[in-house]
Amino acid sequence: MNDTGQQRRIKVLLAKPGLDGHDQGAKIVARAMMDAGFEVIYTGLRQTPEQVGRIALEEDVDVIALSSMAGSHLPFCRKLKPLLEENGLHDKLWLIGGNLPAQDHDALRELGFRGIFPTGSKLDAIVAYIRENVREHVA
Repeated sequence: MNDTGQQRRIKVLLAKPGLDGHDQGAKIVARAMMDAGFEVIYTGLRQTPEQVGRIALEEDVDVIALSSMAGSHLPFCRKLKPLLEENGLHDKLWLIGGNLPAQDHDALRELGFRGIFPTGSKLDAIVAYIRENVREHVA
């Protein structure tokens, strides 16, 4: 509970990694999260792993979510994981969505991405997953 006795809203960082210029889906997911009552920080396009890690730390988010449509998700996530861990963000919920071939899902899970949402995932399933898996619902 916060000082007013209310639950703190779940805070989500939604980032577009690398040179991926496709952001329509990310904007739709961001809107669904806001409609569900989450606080959403959308980074916009072309974020580096360092930028994602810095924003996640500065904003004290509960969820670090990536939207990747350009096929560079594994190299990006391999660079991002140690940055998140160095910043003490290993206990946050890490999600990724987008163009994610099934053969990459195990590698993404091994990197710490617990929620994997391929293109076509239902918005309510993403929202429900976040609600069920964020460890700290209260400040």
